[in-house]
Amino acid sequence: SLIDVTARQNAAMNGDVDIIDRVDPKTVNLMERVPNLNVQESTGTLHYTFPMRLDVAPFDNYDLRMAMKYSVKRQELVDKILLGHGALGNDHPISTANPYHNGDLPQREFDADRAAFHYKKSGHTGAIQLSAADAAFAGAVDAAQLIANSAAEAGINIEVVREPSDGYWSNVWNKKGWCACYWGGRPTEDWMFSAAYTNDTEWNDTAWKGTDASARFNELVQAARKELDTSKRREQYYEAQSLVNDDGGALVPMFANYISAVNKRIGQPDEMAANWDLDGAKAAERWWVEG
Repeated sequence: SLIDVTARQNAAMNGDVDIIDRVDPKTVNLMERVPNLNVQESTGTLHYTFPMRLDVAPFDNYDLRMAMKYSVKRQELVDKILLGHGALGNDHPISTANPYHNGDLPQREFDADRAAFHYKKSGHTGAIQLSAADAAFAGAVDAAQLIANSAAEAGINIEVVREPSDGYWSNVWNKKGWCACYWGGRPTEDWMFSAAYTNDTEWNDTAWKGTDASARFNELVQAARKELDTSKRREQYYEAQSLVNDDGGALVPMFANYISAVNKRIGQPDEMAANWDLDGAKAAERWWVEG
């Protein structure tokens, strides 16, 4: 597979490949002018994250994590990184496309005073490293720098470490204390939580375990899985999202639209799934070559 963003887009524009997903929003207008391509966009569950691992200092400190969450200008990221092709995230992975999205949870916003308060309370001093590469998502390095810039307004020093795209998922993600990441999301709350947030999954990239909140979260996910009363299940998932938002290590600043470029010789059904890239990851089964 092609990881480099520029190489992938050149391959689509030159006709070397028929389909690419995760098109860089900065090049949407350019790719729309390519005669042999259709650029397609849909909303869904895709979200960009900056997971802080609780098993790596200083992210084991609640106040330090909270300081980072209040240090982010989310609308700026949506405007400058996604160029408007997305929506604000609220430090949990459940999107408005999910049936039990907690719309009652107050949207976290940039607050330099609160960030400074929690940072001082954490007792931390010195630089905090944030690793990023555009292998995580298009514009990840720029997003990390924007976070560093806004954190500086709260007196927090974030050092952006630009990592190689090659080997990023093997050497950086799920290993280093704080890094850029993306999740395609899942069509159900249980699937998303079980993939990356419960204490028994190897993809728990925040290592969110051992706190009272994480223990309660795991109880809720297990209970909701077998709850038949939809009102009770909604309450359980609402509380679970609130716990991730408050205590968890996931900094989720934005949900990104799915943007793909498809050669016009590829046929597609009239209706397509929006729970994952490329027709719910079913393009190989549902799409065909015309002619």
